[in-house]
Amino acid sequence: MTESESVPLALPAEAARLEQLAFLRLCRLLSNPVGGRSDHESWVRKAKLGDLYEQPTLAAAAHVAIDLVEQGWTVAVSKQTAVFSPPPTNGDRDLEKQRIRAQEHLRRDEQLRKPSVRRFVGRMERTHRHGDEFISVFNLIRDGRELADALKDPAGSGSAIQPYIQIVDDSICDLTGFRLHDIWRYFRHTWSNAYSTVPGRSMPILVRDAATSHHAVIGLAAISSPVVQIAERDRWMGWDTDQFIESMEQDPSVKLARWIRRRISTQLDELYLDDLLRDGVLQPSDTKHPPTDLADRLRADAERHRERHHGAARINEVRNISRESWVERAETDLFRSKRASALADALEIKLALSPYLEPNPSVKGLRKLLQSKDARVHLRRLVRRARGERVGTVIADLTVCGAVAPYNLLAAGKLVGALSVSPPVLAAYRTKYARPSEIASAMAGRAIVREARLSLITTTSLYGTGSSQYNRLFWPANTLGGPPDEKMGFLELGRSRSFGTSHFTDETVQALVRLSMMRSSAVRVNSLFGEGVSPRLRKVRLGLAALGWPTNELLQHRRQRIVYGVPLAANIKDFSLGIDRSPNYLFDTKIANSDALISEWWLHRWGLPRAARSDIRDQMRQQRLSYPIEHNARVKLPDLPDDSDEA
Repeated sequence: MTESESVPLALPAEAARLEQLAFLRLCRLLSNPVGGRSDHESWVRKAKLGDLYEQPTLAAAAHVAIDLVEQGWTVAVSKQTAVFSPPPTNGDRDLEKQRIRAQEHLRRDEQLRKPSVRRFVGRMERTHRHGDEFISVFNLIRDGRELADALKDPAGSGSAIQPYIQIVDDSICDLTGFRLHDIWRYFRHTWSNAYSTVPGRSMPILVRDAATSHHAVIGLAAISSPVVQIAERDRWMGWDTDQFIESMEQDPSVKLARWIRRRISTQLDELYLDDLLRDGVLQPSDTKHPPTDLADRLRADAERHRERHHGAARINEVRNISRESWVERAETDLFRSKRASALADALEIKLALSPYLEPNPSVKGLRKLLQSKDARVHLRRLVRRARGERVGTVIADLTVCGAVAPYNLLAAGKLVGALSVSPPVLAAYRTKYARPSEIASAMAGRAIVREARLSLITTTSLYGTGSSQYNRLFWPANTLGGPPDEKMGFLELGRSRSFGTSHFTDETVQALVRLSMMRSSAVRVNSLFGEGVSPRLRKVRLGLAALGWPTNELLQHRRQRIVYGVPLAANIKDFSLGIDRSPNYLFDTKIANSDALISEWWLHRWGLPRAARSDIRDQMRQQRLSYPIEHNARVKLPDLPDDSDEA
């Protein structure tokens, strides 16, 4: 489907006639949204939809329709059908940014209207006693006039800003008494898009300024688990399956042959088998000499336990299992299903590939393997599994990165980006995740520690038209002890059009989830770690399917995003797949004072040249902490809907 195509949307044929008419009535109102934007409740009242709780099909359809129109879709209503047309991508860079920003603000403002969020913001802004001082979050914001004056004197400008990294954990800030997580969260609420937690690994980062009395916040970052499949990243790395096998054909080696045999062994060794043996699904000799029907028996067992997992009402029991009770977790229906399926795959791969690698892996054997169509099929499966196992451990996404006012006016977002991929961050990440992997350990029934040395950090631009933050963000490698005449930084890896749910409000997601559950969906999404990626995306997809609406078309948020990557090691592909045991880093990972070295580079390359501009200084001086505080580093809460304006 191209961006210009329209999507006809109607309630399912089995929906009540009154509900179908109500949906068309809403769509007619949405086709001419007079008076600007309204919240969902206002649209429901205007269209006289009644009690949506009693009409789950209408509720899901109505909330989706409202969100689409708020995102810029247009509606044309015929006799019985509403035809929705997506907003065209605008060639004008500024207009396209405005369109995307408006999309993001929809969910962000919904979040900022929640009572719990407003209470949090209010609590952070109220003063509290800490030591001999009265402190609020405003003590963590730098006055733009003071900063502009500090940068005026060239002799003292080098000490006017003193950035350093602070890894966010459960501790308390010594200077303010705030939890570090609360400081990070407050400033994250100033972003254009909604604040949300991410599944998997996540390490929030503060960049603070030691030049101020309370170490004002310069910016935020977060290193998180990456998206599993990004075609642009995978092709650039050379670990796309077809790419990798082609490179193996061009340059077969004993090293690669040994890696294949090692992977076969690892896949079997890291599976807990006791219950499969106890239940008679598996015999002790089966892993060495698998009978021909074993894979089918294992997959039947996997399907049985998958159905039990989705049908059981014991989700809380699963959640309450102690994190380190790996055998107990392994024997849950969820992981029994995953293990049985994984064992079937592993045994099929072993049967297909091992004959070419015994008694000793060799180039000759590898060549023969690659000449066999059947062996190549199973080699592809092995490569995909290796990539899936390591993608979330040696690659990370920079999911949050940016500066707050007034530092953002000095291009401090580039400073935050460079600091986010520096030695202290890599060391903190490795330390934090040198612990058992929850999924791998639950599959093995024992503690399994995955690799935590990063080789690549990727990120995407919010706008497809470009990113001023990552554009031209390169620094000399010898800044951090790397080789002379080499550069490090953010490479553009490609452009992607992503699917997601960022254009749907929480209210819409809840309505879709309720509908899918009432329709007795065969696949329940319980938001349990290990069930699969992106529970929110899967829930929305199931809800749209329950309406009979085209999921792919409606889950496309219609934004082209630029994919950036910061290579950290020279052997990214081989280390990322586990062929090489260690990364060959491009810089000195143990260099001292890396924060100061990067900051000095940034200040002379970006900060001081911008501070010298009169227009930048004028904008900085507008960021004041005098009352009433009008500062862009302060969370701006949207107005609550005024019911008195509604007819």
